[in-house]
Amino acid sequence: MKIQNLAVIFIIIVLPISIILTSYVQSQVKTLSLQTEYDAKLNNATYDAVKAFQINTINSDSSDLANSKLRDIEASVNSFFTSIANNFNMAGYNQDILKEYVPALVYTMYDGYYIYSPYTNTLDGKNRNEVVVDEYGRIEEKSDAAILSQENSNATYKQGERLSGLKPYIYYSCRYKKDDNNDVVITYSLDNYITIQGIIKGESVFDYGYLLDNIEEVYGSIKYRGAVIDGSEQLKEYLEDGKEYTYIKTNGVKYYYDIYNNKWFSILNGQRYYTDERFREENSAGLQYYKDAKKFKERIKDEYELDTWVTGEKAIDEKNNKIYELDKEGRNTNQLKLGNYSVFDFGSQESNGGSIEDPNSNFNQQRLAVIRYSIEKNLSIAIANYNNYSTNNPADFRMPKLKEDEWEKILNNVSIISFLQGLNIGGKVYNGYSIITNNKNKEVVNEESIYMITSDGQYHRPNDIHIKNADNITQGVLNIDFEIRSATNATGQYVYFNTKRINNSTPYTGCYSSIVTQTGVETTNNIYQYILNGNPNSLLAQKYYTALGRERYSMYKTNNNLEDIKKNFLVNN
Repeated sequence: MKIQNLAVIFIIIVLPISIILTSYVQSQVKTLSLQTEYDAKLNNATYDAVKAFQINTINSDSSDLANSKLRDIEASVNSFFTSIANNFNMAGYNQDILKEYVPALVYTMYDGYYIYSPYTNTLDGKNRNEVVVDEYGRIEEKSDAAILSQENSNATYKQGERLSGLKPYIYYSCRYKKDDNNDVVITYSLDNYITIQGIIKGESVFDYGYLLDNIEEVYGSIKYRGAVIDGSEQLKEYLEDGKEYTYIKTNGVKYYYDIYNNKWFSILNGQRYYTDERFREENSAGLQYYKDAKKFKERIKDEYELDTWVTGEKAIDEKNNKIYELDKEGRNTNQLKLGNYSVFDFGSQESNGGSIEDPNSNFNQQRLAVIRYSIEKNLSIAIANYNNYSTNNPADFRMPKLKEDEWEKILNNVSIISFLQGLNIGGKVYNGYSIITNNKNKEVVNEESIYMITSDGQYHRPNDIHIKNADNITQGVLNIDFEIRSATNATGQYVYFNTKRINNSTPYTGCYSSIVTQTGVETTNNIYQYILNGNPNSLLAQKYYTALGRERYSMYKTNNNLEDIKKNFLVNN
């Protein structure tokens, strides 16, 4: 056979294959390009949602209250959908269409989380919530379902209507049962604060507090890890009128002392509300934090004896079954999901190199495991149920497997998890998710939330190597207190201002190598051990621990009894 014929045969065979391969490669490149593009758009929309939540909470004086928090989250949800619609507008998707591809949004908060997803409005026809009086003055009861039915043109509620919104708040809780006389539910949080409720030694118990080791009282002073806690801090801020005020903070509310009127006031929605209560100008919140934690530890160990039996093996689910790991097919592996170790592993630095508040403690491992289990379980249900609501999207919605480093971000920060599934990107269907954390908020005070002020007018991260043994540290401050605030002044003018200033005109500035580039920051996942390895009696240790305790003690919590807390700050108490 002539070589020309062989060439023709080769071309006939190879050319179609080459064309097909080229087309396939181009298709794959286009698919990967679209996936990367969609990932970026989803990240941008999630970031916009986080930013909206952060701005609203920082500039709201009532953001700790439940109804205000719901308002801020709903505004954040709106920002997400507005942003994602703008990002996908060129691709031909509008906001209503894109909602069909978002099975869930998750907002992880301090002691629980919200899931935004579809739900069905239902109302029990036997429920009696409205009383009607007829013309003769007789009470005529009607059911909610009858009053608010589809036939009622004035009803805002429609029975069986499918809506999208925030589902009820889910706490990071786990039930532990030893026997009928010892059965408790422990609610965890994003730090070492817990709530205990149930039966202990046959008695009903409701208790709460921060779990801490290494607190001692020496000659009337409270020491934490060797550092003396300052019980008489002076806290000051500048407000929108340019004047400096002494303040104390309790239950999430700041009270400022007006020296001209000799009265204290709080601020709500830009308005000053004066009170007849008189507070001490020396702030003792940091000291009280460690005092209460010491007493709480004593109740846990000596009174409740929870350290002797609360383990992952005693954890049970809503059906009173032990909690086991499941395989890919959902079958029981007989391996405990929450481990089998003592949760309340109180110890000392000398004995085990750590304490219950350290990241590697048994308590923290259990806390993270419970939070993860709760989110995984309820989020999987929410996403799976979305298949029953989606009408225009044929995709099979499923919970994706998140990576370990992604779970680490979720379990230690206020965060938003967004999902976008079912979009056609050519060679496959897009199934993406985004996780954006928010470490500047009023919701949680973690170890990284405290910045250190130095006398040179700068603020630093606590693990800045330049201040490890510095003698010019003046105070520890919550990071969001350095954010620019907005308000309306006395003349009705909208102004922006810094509350933390060296004087009326010069705000504190972030150390460039510490706050911006972080090149001067020593990497550590345990700030307690970092300070201990430096100098436990240093100025850094004292100021940092005092500030951390002060800000945590001053947070708003649903368990707080405001009157009892105020007694620690009022004059003559």
